Amino acid sequence: MSDQTSQRPGRSATTRSVTTPSKYVSLRNWEVLGTAVFNIFVFTLLIVYLFPMLYMLTTSFMEGYQLGDRNAPIYPSRQTDFEYDGKARKIYTVPFGDETRELALVSPGRKSSEFIDPQNPEAGLITWEGNWRQLIGVYEFHATWDNFSILFRALRLPQMLRNTLLLALITEVGVLFSSIVVAYGFARFPLPGGDLLFYLLIATILIPEKVTLIPTYFIYARVLGWDGTWLPIMLPFFFGNAIYIFLLRQNFKSIPKDLDEAAMLDGAGPIRTLFSVVLPQSWPVVITVSLLHFFFMWNETRQAALYLSTRRDLSPISFGIQNFQSLAPIQNQLQASALLIMIVPVLILIFSQRHFMRNLIITGSEG
Repeated sequence: MSDQTSQRPGRSATTRSVTTPSKYVSLRNWEVLGTAVFNIFVFTLLIVYLFPMLYMLTTSFMEGYQLGDRNAPIYPSRQTDFEYDGKARKIYTVPFGDETRELALVSPGRKSSEFIDPQNPEAGLITWEGNWRQLIGVYEFHATWDNFSILFRALRLPQMLRNTLLLALITEVGVLFSSIVVAYGFARFPLPGGDLLFYLLIATILIPEKVTLIPTYFIYARVLGWDGTWLPIMLPFFFGNAIYIFLLRQNFKSIPKDLDEAAMLDGAGPIRTLFSVVLPQSWPVVITVSLLHFFFMWNETRQAALYLSTRRDLSPISFGIQNFQSLAPIQNQLQASALLIMIVPVLILIFSQRHFMRNLIITGSEG
């Protein structure tokens, strides 16, 4: 009995030494498999999400006739040709029994057509029985800038770009100054009913713009006579923005108040504390707010259509291109104009994305 008992621990130890590596390998295989499946799922979602942008990019570089060619590939291309007898002849894939040949069409016909072999034109014409319209052409990659050239000729892009940048710069100064001051007041000073005022301010985000569109238009256009000017677009930003105030307040609250008290002991007032202590530590959120406002002004079309429809010399770029799209609904030109509008915000976002991430970390650290 004692011998059997003494042998059991040895057997169990041997069993553990044998089964543990296999279990470890099995778990590791499952981990690798799960990671691979998850990555495939994420990349699939990414491809689906980016497909419209890829379609817009490829279509903007296509020539007009390619849009109507059902046999054309999905990338920018053109049908190859071969010069024969002083003319450019289109090349098609022509079936001959079990094989196919790439031949240039010389004389098309309903029941039979004549082709020439580009590799051996000295062999003469080749007759093929069948309808040549059923043949598929031979294509080569070819991107064209004609769609963008048409945009530059049809639109005053330099003028519209200048208008957009000027609008963005002026309103940027106004919305940053007003939003920073209001957010600093909510974050640092115990105002009477301050929480209620802040909740009322945030509640204005829920009000649809369509509700206030007619009253504000009546005041700006009929009462003040600002129709055809930039004033109705610029003036509201000098009174702050609820979303920007919320972001700035959350960031200011994450900064310890001990720094403010230390600055006050050194004789700094509230304004000096704001610009010397608080703002130097809040550059990520300030840059984020600046970029969000720039993106908003870059895509501005509603207010511009309402107040600047009679002043094309003051139109921003998004509104001007929107008018062009409504007057020239051609697919490749529409995609080229959309790409032109989108490329600037995308490039700015790519180069400044780290500031967005830092702002999310800072504002999310304290409510």
